[in-house]
Amino acid sequence: MLILDATTKSIVVAMSGAAATTNPSFVSAWSDDTGTAFTEGENDGALNGTTSVTLVAAPAASTRRLIKTIYISNTDTAAVTLTVSMNNNATLRQIVKVTLNVGDTWSTDGTTDTNGALKQTLGSVNLSSVTGTLAVANGGTGVTTSSGTGSVMLNTNPTITNYVETLYAPSAGSSFTISLANGTIQEISLNANGTITLPSSVAGKSFTIIVTYSGSYSLTWSGGGTLKWSGGTTPTATSTSGKYDIFNFYQDGTNTYGSVYGLNY
Repeated sequence: MLILDATTKSIVVAMSGAAATTNPSFVSAWSDDTGTAFTEGENDGALNGTTSVTLVAAPAASTRRLIKTIYISNTDTAAVTLTVSMNNNATLRQIVKVTLNVGDTWSTDGTTDTNGALKQTLGSVNLSSVTGTLAVANGGTGVTTSSGTGSVMLNTNPTITNYVETLYAPSAGSSFTISLANGTIQEISLNANGTITLPSSVAGKSFTIIVTYSGSYSLTWSGGGTLKWSGGTTPTATSTSGKYDIFNFYQDGTNTYGSVYGLNY
């Protein structure tokens, strides 16, 4: 309940800007207490853009004006933002600042929609002190931990359909150091005898390297922790101009296991 207990106090409202077509309407009701009697009162009208409009005027001397309720309805064709304040001898004390969608009504009991249902305003929560996992059913993501920018660990096995890996293709050369930050599929173009240095072995990492040749060049592999090939033999590169070789690699944190997807494409 709001109480006006001085002849210098009133309740006013102003919009953040002009209405699109129709100014919101308002209704207010109160009861005046003189100490010996109660007299009811009412006011209604329309708002006027950024010009302040009095919803409840100041009471007479020796009178306490007990405000029962105030209703402001957005009858405009666009959302409106209102600021309701107590005017205390020309000093405004903000009571509420609210944005009403088309058809919404604000009152001293809250904001309702066109069906009369009470609306809830979503705020922000500082999650630094929140523990546990917010389930999807409750509006969360089900994420339990996060590492890196945009990288999450899910607590279930997700089904991924039609995903796209990043293809990285640096300029042609003879010496390449593979960084998976550039992409998990990398196309290397040799214009001389070449060396490809693999990234350190990280458990669970896998990647693909496509090698193209502009001439008959040798190919040497290095890095990757301990690099192991099937049968213990490094595959022989095609080394023919215009041809492609494709290699897959899998890591366990110590070793990098290389396999030939296909040669001489």
